[in-house]
Amino acid sequence: MNASDEQIAKLNIRPAVEADLAPFFAYLDDHLRDNGAGGTPLFQPLPRDQSRMPAGLRLAFIKGLHLAVGQPGWRRLWLALGPTGNIAGHIDLRARPESAAAHRAMLGMGVQRLYRRRGLGVQLVGTAVEWARREAGIDWIDLEVLADNRPAVALYLRADFRMIARIEDMVRVDGASYDLCYMTLPLG
Repeated sequence: MNASDEQIAKLNIRPAVEADLAPFFAYLDDHLRDNGAGGTPLFQPLPRDQSRMPAGLRLAFIKGLHLAVGQPGWRRLWLALGPTGNIAGHIDLRARPESAAAHRAMLGMGVQRLYRRRGLGVQLVGTAVEWARREAGIDWIDLEVLADNRPAVALYLRADFRMIARIEDMVRVDGASYDLCYMTLPLG
């Protein structure tokens, strides 16, 4: 059963703290298991049988949350929490890997299966964008999304992200070809 409007209204979106990381990693591992399963669009370019949280990603979150914005590897994470502390969704902004692109941030997000298509994604994007607009030195937010993930593409377009490129046959997963969309949001 999906979350009700009342349950969505009771969610608290806040920055993650170190104590949140263990439950966040469990949530994210569960979230990734939905990748392309049961009618859910493929949202990560990972084979379905390998859709788990890689150890390197854990380390990137642990280290990145302690780094100042502008430092290579910085990361900020927000969680949407229910009244019992359950994680309904997350969004993160992080440094781009290119040192000359320190004025840009990469966005990643996910919504737990029971809370999808209920408006939580819009709230999460709004939270991250609002923070980035106040943060000195971040002028753009970029993201990559598989073109077949139409709900995500539509969400980002509604949030004023612009499609700047669509690369055909960018990735091949489980024998199928997928296009990858690059989207950006200017903050100025």
